[in-house]
Amino acid sequence: MTKRVLPLLLALLPALPLAGCLSFGGKPPKVLLTINSTATLPVGSTQNSATAKTVTVMVPAVPQSLAVARVPVQTGDQIAYVTNAAWVEAPQRLFARLMSDTIAAKTGRVVLSSAQSFSDPGARLSGELRNFGVDGNTREAVVTFEGSLIRNDASKVEKKKFEARVALARIDANSVGSALNQAANQVAAEVAEWVGS
Repeated sequence: MTKRVLPLLLALLPALPLAGCLSFGGKPPKVLLTINSTATLPVGSTQNSATAKTVTVMVPAVPQSLAVARVPVQTGDQIAYVTNAAWVEAPQRLFARLMSDTIAAKTGRVVLSSAQSFSDPGARLSGELRNFGVDGNTREAVVTFEGSLIRNDASKVEKKKFEARVALARIDANSVGSALNQAANQVAAEVAEWVGS
């Protein structure tokens, strides 16, 4: 038996130095980023569509540069990504959730997802998240949302563009994450005011 095992071990010996180099999947980023609403409903609060208006918040469309988990830095016509940082979830989904929380807290409306809105969608908010990253020329975190709102009268569509910029001392994972959180909350608050008017 040992006569059979020894040649097998000798054959595998050259592969041992490579064992530490094998990786199944990419190297994980050092920092995972998320955003959180600064305006939320208290835990345990109840909302009822029988007594409050409803609004359905759709996940916004995004350009290809945002359809990834990385944070883009645009300088002129070139795009790079912040080193060692990635979103925990697609940025358009994070932003839709932040808008939902902010609208519910600031307007008193019952906010529905597209899956919940099949019987009575109420007003419908959709749009495009045009920027959710860094302007490398001005060293600012930028969030730009172009919203489309259909109020309960389905024959009219209102469109409005929102943008917030927050200055960055450095372009690194920690600075960019908190600046984008601040800019996203500013835009969400303005969207909530528009929806609630």
